Amino acid sequence: MTARLIPIAFAAFALAAPALAQTPAPAPTDSEPYVVSDANAGTAPIQGDAIYKAFHEEAGIDRVVGDLVKLYHSDARLKDIFAATDDDKLHRHLTEQICYVSGGPCHYTGRDMESAHRDMGVQQADFNALVEDLQIAMDQEHVPVWAQNRLLAKLAPMERVIVARKGYRG
Repeated sequence: MTARLIPIAFAAFALAAPALAQTPAPAPTDSEPYVVSDANAGTAPIQGDAIYKAFHEEAGIDRVVGDLVKLYHSDARLKDIFAATDDDKLHRHLTEQICYVSGGPCHYTGRDMESAHRDMGVQQADFNALVEDLQIAMDQEHVPVWAQNRLLAKLAPMERVIVARKGYRG
């Protein structure tokens, strides 16, 4: 009987192998060496603190990011990308990044945008969904549209290093 179980177990693994091969690679961890620098945030901060204040300062940014992380996990277009993500680390780094870029007093401690996203396989449609969810989170915090647009304009050029493949999923 044992002899029959091995081929059955092997067959089950062989059938599962194609599905396993399609599983996205886990994102690199912060345990990989990198130099902590505000330059890793991907862009220089907006001058002045008007955008930071329009986001209701660090507490408001923290709420936006909290809503954003929840949206990523509930968005059918994105939940697979974020399934293995350390949500606490993601929350901390996104809060730091938005606070820094918006002209706030924060410093960014995460990796640079290219290495942080290198193995995620983000496509254009994924990036667009990320932006849509960010807009929803900003609306929920009642961030004025003019402030949202200023932040998005600063973040938009990061698309070049975050998107690995320009095609759409389909």
